[in-house]
Amino acid sequence: MMTVVALAGAAAAHEFEAGDLVIDHPWSRTTPPVAKTGTGYVAITNNGAEPDTLVGGSSEISEGFELHTSEIIEGVAKMRPLTEGLTIAPGETVTLEPGGTHAMLTGLKKPIREGEPFAGTLVFERAGEVPIEFMIEGFGGRPEPAGDAHDGHQQ
Repeated sequence: MMTVVALAGAAAAHEFEAGDLVIDHPWSRTTPPVAKTGTGYVAITNNGAEPDTLVGGSSEISEGFELHTSEIIEGVAKMRPLTEGLTIAPGETVTLEPGGTHAMLTGLKKPIREGEPFAGTLVFERAGEVPIEFMIEGFGGRPEPAGDAHDGHQQ
């Protein structure tokens, strides 16, 4: 059973539940009209006794959905795909955020615009497919480290 709690306003917190998982405030950033990629962020809490692994997902506005991590190594931002997924241990919260682990939305079908939330799905090993909605925040809403720019990313 999935419970959806949505509050008025683009910046209001919203959460989704799937079994023991709580998916808190999925969000994305606006993109320029020519951007081919976007990003998705979220906090996932595992209130259960067993680990679960985020293995992928999808969105209605992109052809692809990939889990990536960004790290600063010797002053250079390096991004790599998480091909084994992202495990959320019991009692832990994992946060996908700018400059760190995030969902990369590849092959955008249209620009991501403020005030235009979009549907997505997160896929977990145990919880299965969980429908969510990404709220949109402009670049002024949360700081974005320099290592999180994806416009030049090649697949």
